[in-house]
Amino acid sequence: MSESSTGLLAGGDPVQKFSAITPRGFSDMDLIIKSPAFVIVIIMALAAATGAAAKDRPTQFWNLTVNSISEFYLAPAGTSNWGPNQCKNDKDGTVDSDERLRITDVPPGAYDVKLTDATGRTCIVHNIKVDTGSIFSIEERDLKSCDPKR
Repeated sequence: MSESSTGLLAGGDPVQKFSAITPRGFSDMDLIIKSPAFVIVIIMALAAATGAAAKDRPTQFWNLTVNSISEFYLAPAGTSNWGPNQCKNDKDGTVDSDERLRITDVPPGAYDVKLTDATGRTCIVHNIKVDTGSIFSIEERDLKSCDPKR
């Protein structure tokens, strides 16, 4: 084998050989950081860290209506398979205006919400997106399908 094929014979230094092909004005680290593989690895690491952080945070409902809510049920969108009253997750059993409520045992997806507020009206809000570890909200203007007081 010749020195030109391996860079290791006759005292050849492989680092010198690599440095000899490094474009002027760039360090070896510049080439590593600017390589597509390095960028992909960093993006994947950040995505994994973000996903792990979301799993550690609770999923929450933020009540942006004007009234306290005493009953809050979720069903997969387009069904009437209502789950348990999520207001039971709150220490006083109600979700005041501008308060957040921890949502439990609900996988990510699209849901219909049925809620009853302090005035006694019951409303259904369709197609609410629920993601693990995120906060979703309902505002007063979202309450279009409501039955008056019971």
